[in-house]
Amino acid sequence: MAEARVVSVNVGQPRETGFHGGTVLTGIFKAPVAGPVRVHRLNLAGDRQADLAVHGGADKAVYCYPAEHYAYWAKELPEMELIWGMFGENLTTKGLSEESVHVGDRLRIGSAVFQVTQPRMPCYKLGIRFGRNDIIRTFWASGRSGFYVSVVAEGELSAGDRIERLVTITDRVSIAEALRLAQNRSSDDGSTPSSPST
Repeated sequence: MAEARVVSVNVGQPRETGFHGGTVLTGIFKAPVAGPVRVHRLNLAGDRQADLAVHGGADKAVYCYPAEHYAYWAKELPEMELIWGMFGENLTTKGLSEESVHVGDRLRIGSAVFQVTQPRMPCYKLGIRFGRNDIIRTFWASGRSGFYVSVVAEGELSAGDRIERLVTITDRVSIAEALRLAQNRSSDDGSTPSSPST
């Protein structure tokens, strides 16, 4: 198995953007940054969520998204330029997948330690980022959710850092299984999840 690592570290500040004739504040616009980045309990240095009442928090402090998924999205969305951080992720990773990562797993990246908490559920702000509302349903159906982590120990990390698995809890659900459970619940009530996640 190839060594897991960080491909890109992405941060951004909330900004106002147009939506349905008005404006909304969103933190989904992330951009790659160079050099060491400080990891705080609730976010990365230089990054902030727009609405702390529903976004971010200890269980969704940092969002990870596999770089491998970008090839799939390039085929699905050939007209778009997909830069690292396009999905609002803080860490674009390589060598981790929704199938191989379990809720409760612990990862060391640089000098920081993280714990895997849950898959990402798309909300309308993903549609804002991509300029198309259908991306929400497409993202949800793809199974390519990425995952959130909490910060167990603060520290620093950089693009290129190795991702070390400290604890793998195989008797708990994987992120892929957690996502399928959420999809099944959504199918039962006929809804598409709209959990505020950006």
